[in-house]
Amino acid sequence: MPRIPLDTPLGELHGVGPRFVSKLKKLGITTVRDLLWHFPSRYEDWSSVAKIAELKPGDSRTIRARVEKINVKKAWRRRMLIVEAVIADDSGSIKAIWFNQPYIKNILKPETVANFAGKVAVRDGKPYLSNPAYELADALQETKHTGRLVPIYPETKGLTSKGLRFLTLPILENAEPAEEFLPEETLKVNRLPEINQALKSIHFPTKLSEAESARRRFAFEDLFLLQLNNINLRSTLLKQKAPQIKVNGGRLKELIKGLPFELTASQNKALDEITSDLSARHPMNRLLQGDVGSGKTIVAGLAAVCASEEDYQVALMAPTEILARQHYRTLLKFFGDSGIGIGLLISKEARASYGEGLESAFSKPEVLKELAANRLKIIVGTHALIQSSVKFADLGFIIVDEQHRFGVAQRAALTGARPGAIPHFLSMSATPIPRTLMMTVFGDLDVSLIPELPKGRKEIITKIVAPENRNKAYGFIKGQIQRGRQAFVICPRIEPSEAENEYLLTKEEEKNLEIKSVKEEFDKLSKRIFPDLAVGMLHGKMTAKEKEEVMKKFSAGEIGVLVSTSVVEVGVDVPNATIMMIEGADRFGLSQLYQFRGRVGRGEHQSFCFLFSESGSRSGYLRLNSLLTAKNGFELAEEDLKLRGPGEFLGQEQAGMPDVAMRSLNNLELVKATREAAEEVLRSSPGLREYPRLREKLREFSSDIHLE
Repeated sequence: MPRIPLDTPLGELHGVGPRFVSKLKKLGITTVRDLLWHFPSRYEDWSSVAKIAELKPGDSRTIRARVEKINVKKAWRRRMLIVEAVIADDSGSIKAIWFNQPYIKNILKPETVANFAGKVAVRDGKPYLSNPAYELADALQETKHTGRLVPIYPETKGLTSKGLRFLTLPILENAEPAEEFLPEETLKVNRLPEINQALKSIHFPTKLSEAESARRRFAFEDLFLLQLNNINLRSTLLKQKAPQIKVNGGRLKELIKGLPFELTASQNKALDEITSDLSARHPMNRLLQGDVGSGKTIVAGLAAVCASEEDYQVALMAPTEILARQHYRTLLKFFGDSGIGIGLLISKEARASYGEGLESAFSKPEVLKELAANRLKIIVGTHALIQSSVKFADLGFIIVDEQHRFGVAQRAALTGARPGAIPHFLSMSATPIPRTLMMTVFGDLDVSLIPELPKGRKEIITKIVAPENRNKAYGFIKGQIQRGRQAFVICPRIEPSEAENEYLLTKEEEKNLEIKSVKEEFDKLSKRIFPDLAVGMLHGKMTAKEKEEVMKKFSAGEIGVLVSTSVVEVGVDVPNATIMMIEGADRFGLSQLYQFRGRVGRGEHQSFCFLFSESGSRSGYLRLNSLLTAKNGFELAEEDLKLRGPGEFLGQEQAGMPDVAMRSLNNLELVKATREAAEEVLRSSPGLREYPRLREKLREFSSDIHLE
């Protein structure tokens, strides 16, 4: 019998009907390969086979028994159907009970012999098997659902792990072998199983150590490919030409001296690293990391002004219009008198200043014309700056806030009149990135750190507010606002109902749940809690103009309490805001909470952060408490990685990485091993010339992954 090719659509296989195919598609499974790479998330251990007389309450065991009788009855009060069976072996009998599965009566008819695997519960003093898995006994076939370690898969509505096991086992046995692409030496040194053995072991292991070894192999291969990809990205950039921007050291000292504050040691060090990169022949690819409020924008601004004074243009891109406006204002505030043209370009707004702090509104075509003529040297905007209508005369330096990836092709699209050379790139991030992620996901970037805050910054007093102290906290907040201060209130999105949870929510549905949460909180605070205060609202469905109007009012002190989604997580700067109140704090990651808290404490007044949580669990309390005890954001990021996994930092959708690799990104030992293996393979075979299968696999991986 011929083997089934791995790219065979599942709909072409005998016995896999259209309904099955549509359900599999919801899990992203369309081919044989997809199914075999849909790995179990955990295993139930039903390998311990027992006699009925040996069962004790709380046991999770498999028994082989004969069905003596079975019937279906209605539980009127709970409106459900209950299937009750009496099953027996030569040592005794026991009841088995299932809920809302009446079809079981047609499968487990009296005298049927089957395996039953489940937990022994007790009711009215009598033991019974609660909702056991069952499998008709056949001495000629290997069991899939009982009497062994049983794989439990990520599921969807109408498709259970039992159905996935039923489909996977015969396909695994009859599919063509997968092609091994890891070098033999890499497998040997790292004690990894061959790919086909690993596939069998991850789906149907005979013991847990087999499953763990297989899982390690698949995690290793993805992290190994990621490391190879990073090394290639670095190598590609080193071969590219960039404008050599020789920063005038004397002029830089003048600019620093003109600031109304002293730079910290780490700000000076980061600035040295950036200006050194600007003078190189190949493009800078650097990440500037620092706590919220640590002064990253000033460092980037100093480098931008120096580059522009050497007659190169600089693009500063922000993820939101609110943040773009804020960066523009910061540059004008500190460097508006430098005599260089600084502009703002977002949706329908365009502005420019040509020195002495004077600025005016322009039409968008006018600003585009000024850019093309090289009269505007620094332009601030959103990613609209990448559009084809934006033409630069001589772009030499790109600064992007809170986006770590910016490819060679994107830079080339911005170069305009500079054929054969691409601009330098600096990414800024206030999200502290754990060490393992820096060694993998961001391994192609050089890193500058600003770990300390500017001198004189007051510590933000942070409190976890128990439900019984909510009104006391409201009273305190009201008192602060009556003294002239302001407050942010952050809402998590409403948790979806069970029905909504059955399927992945679209981005639009997620946004709607978030907005519903904000509107409900706004109504509560404005009508019941703070009826005599000015309460405003900010969310993702508002137009850019509406958002700007709200932020203008908040910045001007016309709004005392701003109820918002997580849009304020990045970059919003209102020095008079001294209170950050976070509803449902347990639904946010620690790093995200840290970002929220950093929105206050930027002025002269003492600031406060209140974490509201209704969960009441000890683990939830301890997690939030780490926000109070961590020395800095970097320490907190490591803790967050342990607790919530890499998806908190990368976003599951954006990562483009398989789950098994995502979960392994916090395994420092494995990360180091993959890095060493990647370096060794490229050392022994530059360009992977001797490993054509690995080279092809890397090409596929590089085109699939999107770690923006």
